[in-house]
Amino acid sequence: MALLVLTAELTGRSHCIRQAQQIIQRRLSSSKRWQVRQLKDHFTREAVVQGLKSRAAFKLLQIDEKHRLFKKGQTVVDLGYAPGSWSQVALTRTQPNGRVLGVDIIPSQPPKGVSTIQGNFLDPEVQAYVREFVRDPRRGRPRYVDSHGDTESILEQNSASDYQQDGDSDTQRTVDIVLSDMSAPWVQTTGFWKRSLSNPYNRMMNTSGVAFRDHTGSMDLCRAALQFSYEVLKAGGHFVCKFYQGAEDKDLEKQLRVLFHRVHRLKPESSRTESKEAYFIGLGRKPQAQKEEVLRTP
Repeated sequence: MALLVLTAELTGRSHCIRQAQQIIQRRLSSSKRWQVRQLKDHFTREAVVQGLKSRAAFKLLQIDEKHRLFKKGQTVVDLGYAPGSWSQVALTRTQPNGRVLGVDIIPSQPPKGVSTIQGNFLDPEVQAYVREFVRDPRRGRPRYVDSHGDTESILEQNSASDYQQDGDSDTQRTVDIVLSDMSAPWVQTTGFWKRSLSNPYNRMMNTSGVAFRDHTGSMDLCRAALQFSYEVLKAGGHFVCKFYQGAEDKDLEKQLRVLFHRVHRLKPESSRTESKEAYFIGLGRKPQAQKEEVLRTP
């Protein structure tokens, strides 16, 4: 009897090992195809020339060219920021005196000048910390050394009385733009010994290959980003969210129209033709929109 149990355990372990090996092999093959495609891609080469973290920067640049999102001095929250190309664009477009906060579950070296938080954005504690960070208009701003050798932010030079920690909704809403390029990361199967923050690509997921799964997962992430935007966006603020097209995206668009004056769909030129990826752009947050109406699923 004991021999039969041991045999069953060994058989089960062997099956798990074979499954893991098959998953790793598929990812290696996919990675090789990705590398070949990247070498031939115009936007990938241009990103290297311009010192951008990835080709994804051109998607945001093309969205901004069409809709004029950014202004100097804005506060921007970049959800799913790794490897950091959107944060690079946002920081450049909001200087001087702008601030960018990136949030990602994957450890990644942030672009210079960008503040980051590593954590699962779907975790309420992580969201609470992000809200606390952005409520203080001095956190994440450039700091300067004055003539006496003291450091101060640009806001401290102008006014030290802007920061209030009360329950008023206007003081809670301090963000000008929320960007969401979130996707679910791959479950890590190799490379556990690596401690580098400079190469998060081995866990960054584009699609799983299952269209329905990719679509519904992106809808969940978009709605989480929308709820967060309701809580932190200033009146007139903007929202950009990646999604994978499918049956539910029209319902999400209806929700966005409750919160924003104008809502657009866009597939940037730099987005690959074969990809189901697209972006919702919400322009001009309505100050009187009700939370129940915004978050109600049609």
